[in-house]
Amino acid sequence: MMKSYTQPDIRGHFGKYGGKYVPETLMFALQELEDAYTGAKNDETFQNEYHTLLADFAGRPTPLYFASRLTEKYNRAKIFLKREDLCHTGAHKINNVIGQMLLAKKIGKKRIIAETGAGQHGVATATVAAKVGLDCIVYMGREDTRRQEPNVNRMKLLGADIIPVDSGTQTLKDATNEAIRDWVTNVRDTFYVIGSVVGPHPYPMMVRDFQSVIGRETREQLSQRQISSPDYLVACVGGGSNSIGLFYPFIENDSVTMIGVEAAGYGITTQQHAATLTLGTPGVLHGNLSYLLQDANGQVMPAHSISAGLDYPGVGPEHSYLKDTGRVRYESVTDAESLDAVRELSQLEGIIPALETAHALAYLRTLLPDTTAGETVVVNLSGRGEKDLGTIFKELHYT
Repeated sequence: MMKSYTQPDIRGHFGKYGGKYVPETLMFALQELEDAYTGAKNDETFQNEYHTLLADFAGRPTPLYFASRLTEKYNRAKIFLKREDLCHTGAHKINNVIGQMLLAKKIGKKRIIAETGAGQHGVATATVAAKVGLDCIVYMGREDTRRQEPNVNRMKLLGADIIPVDSGTQTLKDATNEAIRDWVTNVRDTFYVIGSVVGPHPYPMMVRDFQSVIGRETREQLSQRQISSPDYLVACVGGGSNSIGLFYPFIENDSVTMIGVEAAGYGITTQQHAATLTLGTPGVLHGNLSYLLQDANGQVMPAHSISAGLDYPGVGPEHSYLKDTGRVRYESVTDAESLDAVRELSQLEGIIPALETAHALAYLRTLLPDTTAGETVVVNLSGRGEKDLGTIFKELHYT
């Protein structure tokens, strides 16, 4: 077992990563949030409400599903899928949103803003805002509104205002930029629900903690199958919340190999990818220090992925720390490989995964030949694929 894992430190740093790189205007709001979250961790009323909503509203616990036909195809380790796609709203995002929305109420904020790429975080935020009765504004890149039209329509039906962002690449980075500008302008009455383990402290820590229910459930569900611990954990990485949610409860167990899978887009030898941990360098984006895709002058470079949720040029600071320490291995998968994985899981197991999730599934083709029949692989099935059917049909040439 590795020594006790105590990240982040009191200032919100994971090693040299993380921190608070924000305008002075936001420092009070961040301290207010940190104080509220610290109190909520030991507040029995808050915790009871949070866990009740996870069970009765989000639909937890999600199943740990044995993918028998996928396992039979590779004829190596047993493959289990943590079915976050079965959460209400269709992905893991709601685990974190419920927690943050309860904190917003606790602090007394009346207005909620969020950023979204694939739309799953936006849908989750709009859903929980409707549940608790708060106004909701979601920033989304114009390109992503086209790619993810079903989720845009869901958010509108839930009562959220969708603000398309036309700057930059019109994707997740640009939506986040606009959300932060809104937050700076309206900080007194506005709560920013960040969707991943990015942003200034305490967001990376807080989102990780809310998402770690994924890993805790996985550990219990494996134990019920008389499996003491998994041999491999695999999850896709954009900002990194679904992966850190699975990994975090296992970090101190050195026998577990953890693999985060980034988007290689058209290939890491091209300029059209989102392989931040594979090819990036440390820099500051959206309030924290982490690995970034940036040029020699420190300018953030555009990221590309067929998946709207993975084309982010940064990554969470904890992932940056885990890369440097070697505790987590980071790999990358191309657009084409992820599409093959969508078709494979759909036709072998009757489960259509999100394009984000398909990146983790695609890596099984590399991983499984190095495993044995007595080993166990758990893949976080972070979201379902209905939102991506337009892209999938177009790229796979269905008619």
